[in-house]
Amino acid sequence: MGPGNPNAALQTLQAVARRVAAARHVQGDVEQALLQSVVDAAVVLFDAEASSIALFEPDPDRLEFRVAAGAQGAGVIGVTVPPTKGIVGYVFSTGQQIALSDVLSDPRFDQSTAQRTGYVPRSIAAVPLISGQAPVGVLQVLDKRSEPTFSLRDMDLLAVFARQAAVAIEASKVQRDSARLLRAALREVGENELSEEQLDALVAAAAEGLDPDDETPFWALVDAVTRLRGMSDRELSLVTDILEVVSRYSGRPRRRG
Repeated sequence: MGPGNPNAALQTLQAVARRVAAARHVQGDVEQALLQSVVDAAVVLFDAEASSIALFEPDPDRLEFRVAAGAQGAGVIGVTVPPTKGIVGYVFSTGQQIALSDVLSDPRFDQSTAQRTGYVPRSIAAVPLISGQAPVGVLQVLDKRSEPTFSLRDMDLLAVFARQAAVAIEASKVQRDSARLLRAALREVGENELSEEQLDALVAAAAEGLDPDDETPFWALVDAVTRLRGMSDRELSLVTDILEVVSRYSGRPRRRG
């Protein structure tokens, strides 16, 4: 499988794409569900009007609000802001948490974005989501009903929530980074001279047809594997042995009767 061989590159890419498609199918929208549970719990714990999580997305660089909870939270979902703009941009770009009791008086507050969501808060607490050493997003809570501001203990608790959200993001990296993984596979087999447009075309070609109807036997098997995740190591080892036998049998030439 020498460098510059488009067929070998495409075969490698297809193998990686199949693994990514299967991982995405098994995971489902795990990240979204876990992040939603974080903001749901934050609203209850802090008795807040709203809580939301914005995640960093590249090309173009932006923070996109992915999940929200609370009576005033829904309007923010899907809103994007530059990664250095507003309170959320400040927290993301500096990696520092912040608590404000009078949001409107703070020069970092981006009132135009707040108006786009349909809700302008009075107070806010926001903490960065850190994966590894890098910020990947921001968790914020708006307007604690029982108090005019957020205490130091509140910020400590919010940091715990942020760590849980970061774990959810880290756990689903395969799903979020599949395009970069496929490009890496191409470069691994020596296709460094390809332009980004050519890489995109090859990625699209490799992924085509890899996510067929969910009712096919293959995806039925993937669903069955998903349901096995709670089994013990011994039970999973037994299932693996059975699948190995089946896969070896399926690779043998069929005898004609």
